[in-house]
Amino acid sequence: MTDTQRLASLDAFRGFAIAGMVLVNNPGSWKHLHGPLAHAAWNGCTFTDLIFPFFLFAAGLAMTISLRNRARAAASRWAMLRTLARRAAVIFLIGLALNAIPSFRFAALRIPGVLQRIALTIVLAAPLVLWGRWRAAVAGILGCCGLYLVLMLLVPVPGADGLVAAGRLAPGLDFGSWLDRLLLGGHLWASARTWDPEGLVSTLPATASLLAGVLAGHYLAAPAQRVPKALGLLLAGLMLLGLGAGLGRVLLPINKNLWTPSYAVFTAGWACLFLAGFHALLDEASPAVAQVARRLCLPLTIYGLNALFLFVLSGVVGRVLQLTRVAGPAGPIPLKERLFGALATLPLSPANASLAFAVLFNLAMFAVAWAMWRKQWFVKV
Repeated sequence: MTDTQRLASLDAFRGFAIAGMVLVNNPGSWKHLHGPLAHAAWNGCTFTDLIFPFFLFAAGLAMTISLRNRARAAASRWAMLRTLARRAAVIFLIGLALNAIPSFRFAALRIPGVLQRIALTIVLAAPLVLWGRWRAAVAGILGCCGLYLVLMLLVPVPGADGLVAAGRLAPGLDFGSWLDRLLLGGHLWASARTWDPEGLVSTLPATASLLAGVLAGHYLAAPAQRVPKALGLLLAGLMLLGLGAGLGRVLLPINKNLWTPSYAVFTAGWACLFLAGFHALLDEASPAVAQVARRLCLPLTIYGLNALFLFVLSGVVGRVLQLTRVAGPAGPIPLKERLFGALATLPLSPANASLAFAVLFNLAMFAVAWAMWRKQWFVKV
């Protein structure tokens, strides 16, 4: 890959991640979900549990390629670090602003969140990307996961039940949830209060997820070899899937809420497999095949070009639909409930009606993405 080439597979993969995130975050009803479109209750991994790691993996891949090109342009690494820090701060503040909707009360404001985690992983990974190569990324992955294991398995802390012990991985009983309660107090996820799925300690292996994308970026940016890059990604993905599953059995279970190292490795394996498919079709196939594939994947590419903006927009629109009240049979009801009610009158099961709402919501977000693409509007943070 030369410096002037753009990875079509990166844009499509990132678009797939954001489209998936919009889909799983906006069902018609949280009470009616198909299994793959719901998070695993605790241990385990569903399609929904792949989406956030995919987004971090894509962020690491994009960071590597972008910073590599800027470094070759003789840009100061310290200047780039300051730029990344400012970008992370903006992303963090946007996440806080989303958490403040519908009503801002600092005493109950949730501080962790998806965007906040993205910001923190960027800050933690940036020095390794700027001053190191692939070996630095490997060291960062091992360091983040190793520190996480020490804290979670060996340090005794009082759980939400008051019992002091080490290595307990039930909700609210682990080291990470104790640290979140200690430092963030009442600013955790309202649905749990004693723990947060985007807590501080689990940001360590989440950074490993981003660094896995950094490794993929170094691999794709390396000179061409006899073995196609897509095949290398495929083999790496299969190896990581096996390693993640093995770690889940002998060390810590695959768990998204705790973002265990086995979960980070397992989902990185899936990310490599998906990226391998996109790369084989969009970047390594013959010109005729690649042209057709790029046309078919154009909706994903369009989504990927404004991924962060569309995620934020979908969050705002989702909240507006819930807050806007319209007349209902027994009084005012949320506009979202009215819209979902209209779909529920169709000959669909409740789960299919809920999925139909999520698909239509996604199409509405894509309409915005398409209009921005036509205008060549690309929102950068």
